[in-house]
Amino acid sequence: MKLYVKYFLWLLLMTGIVACAGHDIETRQMTLRQSIGNACGIDYFPQVEQIQYMYNVKVGDNQTSRFWIWQPKLDRVTFKGTNYQEAVSYYRHEIDKTASSALKKVDAWFVNDNYWLLFPFHIVWDTDAKLEDIGRRKLPLGGGNARCVVTTFPASGGPTPGDVYEIYLDENYRLMQWVYRRGGSEETTRVTTWENYRQAGPLVLSLNHRAGDDNFRVWFTGVGVKLAGSDSWMFSE
Repeated sequence: MKLYVKYFLWLLLMTGIVACAGHDIETRQMTLRQSIGNACGIDYFPQVEQIQYMYNVKVGDNQTSRFWIWQPKLDRVTFKGTNYQEAVSYYRHEIDKTASSALKKVDAWFVNDNYWLLFPFHIVWDTDAKLEDIGRRKLPLGGGNARCVVTTFPASGGPTPGDVYEIYLDENYRLMQWVYRRGGSEETTRVTTWENYRQAGPLVLSLNHRAGDDNFRVWFTGVGVKLAGSDSWMFSE
């Protein structure tokens, strides 16, 4: 009987240690998320009624541009691409299995372009994503090193299932570079910089992403924010 009591007490102790360790990990992840979000002004995002931007991408000799207006509180999207004569507007929560393939394609573009612009915010919003701080590592592009945080999204569900991002942060928790691995592949999908930070209203956003050569680049133009109670846009400086 005494042996059973000792075993039971040991089990309670180990359960408590594991629970505390798990809670400590969650707390560290939450603090890290918030620090990354704070560096870009996430505390002000609830004031944002609309955000507009032109997403531009160059792959080889091809260039594509897509214009977006997003109303985050309504999750309403307005889209106009270079090959579209008329704007397309829709509510993202209304997209389901019955939506047209064309609209689903537009929404997939929206997710891609929105993550390029607002990835630091999504780190805070996408609480199912796992963050692991692995310390300072050599930057994948150029010289120097920086704090590296591996961000892993759940294997199923969500807009970016299974994707892994190795993000490199400066001393102010702003992204400097990232390594993207689609679906958690061991092979690197894309490596780019995060640079040209500009203020758009209360938000601080990276407007330029370069790869190690001239074959790939993403940049944003016409970035503006409209806050609650205002009729005017505040464009990136």
